[in-house]
Amino acid sequence: MLGRTAGGLYWMFRYLERSENTARLVETGLRISLTKSSDKVDDWSSILDTAAAKELYLEHHASVDDDKVIDFLLRDRSNPSSVLSVIEAARMSARQVRTALTREVWEATNDCWMRLHDVLRQPVSRQRLPDVLAAIRQESALVRGALHGTMLRNDIYNFCRLGTFIERADNTARILDVKYYVLLPSPLLIGTQVDNVQWETLLRALSAQRAYHWQHRGPADAQSIAEFLVLDPRMPRSLAFCYRKIAANLGYLGYDYGDKPRSHEIAIRLHHSVAARNISEIFGEGLHEFLLARVADTRELGEQIEADYRFTR
Repeated sequence: MLGRTAGGLYWMFRYLERSENTARLVETGLRISLTKSSDKVDDWSSILDTAAAKELYLEHHASVDDDKVIDFLLRDRSNPSSVLSVIEAARMSARQVRTALTREVWEATNDCWMRLHDVLRQPVSRQRLPDVLAAIRQESALVRGALHGTMLRNDIYNFCRLGTFIERADNTARILDVKYYVLLPSPLLIGTQVDNVQWETLLRALSAQRAYHWQHRGPADAQSIAEFLVLDPRMPRSLAFCYRKIAANLGYLGYDYGDKPRSHEIAIRLHHSVAARNISEIFGEGLHEFLLARVADTRELGEQIEADYRFTR
């Protein structure tokens, strides 16, 4: 496969995943801000930090305001990672690799763009916000469903899935970090009802609340929730699940192409760096530090995949 085609597929699905995860990040910030008595400016400033968008935001706005932050993350075209921006980029990538996609995947992507372009045409009011966030999640899920249901399990499929899981691992780590390190009002609140409510909020934002309670009886607590979202190999948004899938898809590419470049080694090492740990060790090291390291590792792996397979955009 040409590197240009491989890169288009990879980034198409990174952009689609990013749209959904940006919506989840906004929902996380919104829900957590409702459980705190401190200044909500700090909450939304932290959301911008986590999205790696604070510097750009402050170039366009004099202060951090919750409505402005939500608009910036969802629909501001000056933000290349806003939902509207990445959906347009995903559609453009899909057009460039149209012949590599089934009709169903292309149509789902085009429908996704049209619907979200419509719902994000105007600033999103607080009354509309839950429905808009749900629509963003639903539209990206429809494209994934078309991919699963109609595509051959070949190199095209593997590059699509690599884009999904690289982006998902990065965002799961970032959303977890919003809660644990940045948005927690005070170390004195760790283990309190406020702390536990905020952890439950994270489960809701990651569509993991019911799955968590299937696995864990009794009240939720920080350590068991973090273990579920970091280490549980059955949870499709956990770091362990994402890294296992990345290693598997790179393995399939290695088999197809008869070559295993450096990105394969990095992926296996990264998977082991999570799967071989237990949550007590991670908390002892510091969950914030652990998550920052995984964000950096995921970025390195993504860059190596691009180099190994000669992506061009």
